[in-house]
Amino acid sequence: MSKQVIKTGKFVSLTYSIADTEGNILEQSDLPVNYIHGGETELIGGMDKAVSGKQVGDEVKITLTPEQGFGKHDPDLTFTDDLDNVPPQFRQLGAEVQMQNDQGEVKSFYVTKIEAGKLTVDGNHPLAGKNLVVKVKILEVRDATKEDAMQVGIPGQSPTLN
Repeated sequence: MSKQVIKTGKFVSLTYSIADTEGNILEQSDLPVNYIHGGETELIGGMDKAVSGKQVGDEVKITLTPEQGFGKHDPDLTFTDDLDNVPPQFRQLGAEVQMQNDQGEVKSFYVTKIEAGKLTVDGNHPLAGKNLVVKVKILEVRDATKEDAMQVGIPGQSPTLN
């Protein structure tokens, strides 16, 4: 029996790492990420196309521009204020601050800098504006089951199959 290849409707299990162009690891998943290829789960920056046709044991490396990855850094999503105007619970690097716009939409911002009596929050994804190198290792490729459909969804099928 030949190895199964990744195509629409196949259950795929993989691990990945995301690095900057200098090789510094920015994010890594040693626990397998599972999805149904061609389903509702969208992988970053065309990774779906990059792994299509691959099989167990294959490794894929793709380089992403900011537009393909987490977008360009938007300076309009960065705000600085006097530290005295910020509640004490947010006065630490990495603190999450929920902000709401005029339309009622809520977005997470993170404290990225505290210096000279000023605090800066940023609503951009931490990897926005960066060129990224994504390495993927395919661990499993098989026909998706009804149980898989309930967990991650199969294209054209209800995720509530019995």
